[in-house]
Amino acid sequence: MDFKNKNYWALILGGSSGFGLATAKKLSSMGMNICVAHRDRKGSMAKIEEEFNDIKKTGVQFLPVNTNALTPEGRAEVLEELKKAMGPQGRVRLVLHSIAFGNLKLIAPLKEKDGVVKARESLASKLGVSKEDLTKAVNELFEEGVPELFSVADYPPYQSDMLAEDEDVANTVYSMGTNLLTWVQDVFSRKLFADDARVIGLTSEGNTIAWRGYAAVSAAKVAMEAVSRSIAVEFAPHGIRSNIIQAGVTDTPALRLIPGSSHMRATTVLRNPMKRLTETSDVADFIALMCTDEAGWVNGDIIRVDGGEHISG
Repeated sequence: MDFKNKNYWALILGGSSGFGLATAKKLSSMGMNICVAHRDRKGSMAKIEEEFNDIKKTGVQFLPVNTNALTPEGRAEVLEELKKAMGPQGRVRLVLHSIAFGNLKLIAPLKEKDGVVKARESLASKLGVSKEDLTKAVNELFEEGVPELFSVADYPPYQSDMLAEDEDVANTVYSMGTNLLTWVQDVFSRKLFADDARVIGLTSEGNTIAWRGYAAVSAAKVAMEAVSRSIAVEFAPHGIRSNIIQAGVTDTPALRLIPGSSHMRATTVLRNPMKRLTETSDVADFIALMCTDEAGWVNGDIIRVDGGEHISG
C-alpha cells in the first residue's frame, strides 16, 4: 500500500524514538514525506542519525528539526522550515503528537509494602533456604524475563521525598495534552493542512487506571482526549479528522521512565491475550491505516491498539 499523492507530509512531534520514530519509518516506506520535530542532545544524535538514515533511504523528502516543540519559537521554527520544504504543492496529511515530556512524581508519600518481604520469608522457610538467597534468585529471574514472579520480586523503587506540585502537573498537562490543540491551530492558520487531513494523539490505560507516579501524565492524557474531541467537531468542516490511539503497554524509552515499569511489563505479558507487549510497529501500522482515504469516516474516537489487553481484566 502506497500513498499516491506524493505531496503528502506527516508532521511528527516527538519522532526520534518510540511511536513517533516507528510511524515515521512506516509512512516513509509508503511514500509519505516526513517532518520530524524532536529535541535531543548532541551526544545522542549519532544513534538517532542512524535511524533517520533508514527514512532517507526510502526516497521521500525528510526534514528533521531538532528544537523545543513546546515553545512558540520552536513551533514557528518547525512550521517555517516545513513550509519551505513542502513547496507550494505540499500539504500536511497527518499531525501526530508523540511528545513524551511529563512529570512522574508521586502525589503522596509511599508506605512500605511489607507483604512481599513476608511472602518471601515464608517461602524461604518452607523451602529451607535463606531469605537472602531466595530474594536474589527471585529478582534475577524476574529481571531475566520470568514475569510470573512479579508478585514476590522486589517492589518498584519510588521517590517519596519529592512530590508533584501544581507547576509539575500544569506543565505536563500542556506538554502531553493541550499542546495538541496549539499545534493544530498553528498548522491550520498557516494553511498547511491537506483538504483531507488527520490529527492523532496517543493515550494509555493510565487515562482510567491510577498508576503510582502517573497522576500528572494521566491528567494530560485525559486533557488530550478532550481536546481531540473538540478538534474533531470544530475542525471537521475544514476536512480535519482527529482521533486518539490508546496503545497497549509498549517497551519504549518513555515507559522505562515510569516507576514500576518492569512490573507493568510483567503483568501485561501475563494478561494480554496475545501474551506479549504491544510493539511500536503495531501502533505505527495502525496509524498508517488511519492515514488512508478509507479511514476518512473515523473521527473523534479513542481507539485501542493493544491486542485485547484492555478487555482481558
